Amino acid sequence: MKLSEIMTIAIYYHYSGYKTFKEYYEKHVMVYLKSEFPNLASYNRFLELRNNISLPLIMFAKLRPLLANCTGRSYIDSFSLAVSHPRRIGSHKVFKGLAQRGKTSVGWFYGFKLHIVISHVGEIIAFYITPGNVSDNNEKVLLTLTKKLFGKLYGDKGYIINKELFEKLFLKGIHLVTKLRKNMKNKLMPLEDKLGLRSRGTIESVGSILKEGMCLEHSRHRSVLGFMCHVVSTVAAYSFREKKPKIATIIETAGLIC
Repeated sequence: MKLSEIMTIAIYYHYSGYKTFKEYYEKHVMVYLKSEFPNLASYNRFLELRNNISLPLIMFAKLRPLLANCTGRSYIDSFSLAVSHPRRIGSHKVFKGLAQRGKTSVGWFYGFKLHIVISHVGEIIAFYITPGNVSDNNEKVLLTLTKKLFGKLYGDKGYIINKELFEKLFLKGIHLVTKLRKNMKNKLMPLEDKLGLRSRGTIESVGSILKEGMCLEHSRHRSVLGFMCHVVSTVAAYSFREKKPKIATIIETAGLIC
């Protein structure tokens, strides 16, 4: 099988509605897609071949126009990628030394984090995968994700950063706007920033689509390469999605009111 065929099958899985890749491959691909892929391999052989597309798939997902361009109004967040039940962490071997314990607003998990930046029209601009114990406001993560950004960047309280990093981003043309913690002094902010923070739920909707609609997170991975292929193919599949969560601009809102 060609690499392009393997990549196509891996990406199309996220639109199939099947909960497991094995069920999708054996009950759908090998039954209904034989004419499109005449050289189909067995399921076990396909998993071996899928390991060869890790690097090409990452390069494909990172290229424009698959990833969107910055619009000057961006949103940042991270989502947990649990790879094992908390009670089985001690016996977990696949990601030993790679996965780490992390904590989100819903509790502890063992695995990785997917950090993403989206535009106000729901397009993914950048993404980054880290162990679960890497904080959202990590300097290396932020600088990597914001390489091609400009304008306003909205995040939750986890993205509160120190003065030096804020100035570094500001000099690059990026204004990071976050909510304040309860123990911080209240500050006035422009109405535009308040509305931007209120619209931050859009990136949560993107995370819900990735996790629930496209099966981003599961604990059945049997290899590191298989995990990378699954995560990156999910991001690529989302980029092809026609309907994405969108935030109406002030001009569009005014048009609706009129």
